[in-house]
Amino acid sequence: MKISPINTWLPLTAEPLLIAGPCGAESLEQLMATAKGLKELNKISLFRAGVWKPRTRPNAFEGKGEEALKWLNEVKKEFGFKITVEVANAQHTELALKYGIDVLWIGARTTVNPFSVQEIADVLKGVDIPVMVKNPVHADLQLWIGALERINNSGITKLAAVHRGFHFHDKTKYRNNPLWQLPIELRTLFPELPIICDPSHISGNRELIPSVAQKALDLGMNGLMIESHFDPSVALSDAEQQLTPKQLGELISKLILRKEVCTEDAVNKLSELRNIIDEIDEELIHVLKKRTQIIEQIGNYKKEHNITIFQLERWQELLRTRIQLAQKLGLSPNHVEKICQLLHEESIRIQNGLMNK
Repeated sequence: MKISPINTWLPLTAEPLLIAGPCGAESLEQLMATAKGLKELNKISLFRAGVWKPRTRPNAFEGKGEEALKWLNEVKKEFGFKITVEVANAQHTELALKYGIDVLWIGARTTVNPFSVQEIADVLKGVDIPVMVKNPVHADLQLWIGALERINNSGITKLAAVHRGFHFHDKTKYRNNPLWQLPIELRTLFPELPIICDPSHISGNRELIPSVAQKALDLGMNGLMIESHFDPSVALSDAEQQLTPKQLGELISKLILRKEVCTEDAVNKLSELRNIIDEIDEELIHVLKKRTQIIEQIGNYKKEHNITIFQLERWQELLRTRIQLAQKLGLSPNHVEKICQLLHEESIRIQNGLMNK
């Protein structure tokens, strides 16, 4: 993908880069009151608001549509903010362009549908406007990449990804599971692509937003998109995950900005420690090779003696003893359990291959 650096299309008002505004544009008065509070912070680079609100079920607040675009123009004139809205189809995109919206974003529910993304991409051919693409609802990295590529193929180089977490079948403390490894993988594949984190949608409640925001910055994300409403208690959507401008200002003041390594001593020390990690990883790979050879012997023995591959009691015992050892050594039991599960899956795969030879 050909990507323009984010500082060429979204000037930094303050560090970190912040996009803020209400979940939904409810009225001109609500937008003006919120924008006034955010302007006083002097730290917001982009004002966001949902104009079309895709809801899970009908009869909920679904946005004010074209009327809200007119309100946002008033906000732009009054406070000088650049404006961003979500578009979900070609009609939304055409209207946003008509009303001079500065930046578009594609939401999680749209990213899952390549037809809808292509519809938007077709409208944007020949248009010079920045576009941000949120991750799909479910943890499908290829779908996320595909949406970004469709927009990029239309000629849009002012492009960013937005990490807003993923739907997860198990209940967690988050509204959407962050699954940090996925945006990290995206960054690994496309180092030039800016990634902005949306702590509001990951958290689902305002108490978790500070810790999620800090982790996003610690992982080197390029900025934050945080929902803010002048009075969240009367918000028509997602009230529990919005902050007042004052609360947002307090959060910003407590964020710690990490720096890139910039001294020779730091570079040398990290290089020394990383060399040790490299040696340990090499040892681990040799141990895994040895383990694989033993698994092959077990698989051949099971085949010769007509023994089933999966042994429940053995698997339960293995998990129990490894987790106990992890706790004894001060390691994360969850981390060790995941490693054991990966090793077990590989063991089953190897043995199954031997059985079918």
